[in-house]
Amino acid sequence: MHSPLNTVTLALSGASGMAYGLRLLECLLTAELQVYLLVSQAAHIVAKQELGVVLPARASDLERQLSDSLGAHDGQLRVFGREDWNAPVASGSNPADAMVVCPCSMGTLAAIAHGLSDNLIERAADVMLKEQRKLILVPREAPFSTLHLENMLALSRMNAVILPANPGFYHQPRSVADIVDFIVARILDQLGIQHALMARWGDNR
Repeated sequence: MHSPLNTVTLALSGASGMAYGLRLLECLLTAELQVYLLVSQAAHIVAKQELGVVLPARASDLERQLSDSLGAHDGQLRVFGREDWNAPVASGSNPADAMVVCPCSMGTLAAIAHGLSDNLIERAADVMLKEQRKLILVPREAPFSTLHLENMLALSRMNAVILPANPGFYHQPRSVADIVDFIVARILDQLGIQHALMARWGDNR
């Protein structure tokens, strides 16, 4: 049984696959969760290159833009800068119930695996590990090097969930959005959040 979630930290790092992260954000807000959003500098570049989406550099501006576009309630979405050490997620005294890094770059994954905590994304993940809260990492890279795999194994041994952005095709996707929803559905399943993004295996029998 999953414990009910109230708060989720979502971090967007600089890996390819920004559509996964933004779709996940939409679903978390629709599920009425409080979301703490952390965005790396590289994620801004990827969002513009892959989706043509310009994410404002200032946290307050980004919070306003995303809250308006996704219909968030007042205060439901909070965005923090990369060095905002006063953010709730920076301390084990006020951690979110779960955290997802989606997409997760190999640099971010390595930093988390080795406890570097040089920015708020890395520190928030470190807090989740030390407080034994749910941490889901969604790496997007191909191929994985031995070092990548060793870092993932180290994190798995710390009870982090490694959920690569490797979509299945048994649900017969007809669009890129269907492929994105496959991965987002798996993340929501890990969080224990109900959804209807796709049919489940065996439901059509």
